[in-house]
Amino acid sequence: MAEVEMTIDSIRVSLMNYQRVVILKEKYADRYLPIWIGPAEADAIAVKLQGVTVPRPLTHDLLQSVISRLGARIDHIVVNDLQNDTFYAKLVVDVDQSKMEIDSRPSDAIALAVRTDVAIFADEAVLDKAGILLDKETGKPVVSDTGVRPAEGVSDEEAKKKLSAFYDFINTLNLDDFDKHKS
Repeated sequence: MAEVEMTIDSIRVSLMNYQRVVILKEKYADRYLPIWIGPAEADAIAVKLQGVTVPRPLTHDLLQSVISRLGARIDHIVVNDLQNDTFYAKLVVDVDQSKMEIDSRPSDAIALAVRTDVAIFADEAVLDKAGILLDKETGKPVVSDTGVRPAEGVSDEEAKKKLSAFYDFINTLNLDDFDKHKS
């Protein structure tokens, strides 16, 4: 499966229900991948992105330290699946000159990626299911044949219906300052 390199565009909060979403952006294109995450994971990512120092290691700092002390290193992370509105990820770890894949929640994988300064990827199939284009003027999702490509064997109408809750959520985000305040 093809993997597409991503960057962390921002971490946002829904004004309606205060859920957090990390918004990944294709490194060389304008497709976005919003992933819901918990508040603790959002804070763990934001702390590192903002360069905030903490007096004691957070959980992700501890995991990074353990991996390193065991002689391994994280090579990269991949958001590799989306099933029943749940994203899946894996850590790709170099251990004794071989690669090991470790199942992870995307939020934990991203928190580790920002600590170890490694690449973040998403499988093309995940982007096909949940990647969105945003209208440059309104900041709202574009629902079109080029913006949302349904999985093979799924009609456009089925895909739009399945993703309607997702779009409702995205439409509650404050994206007016999408390019100004990245946190």
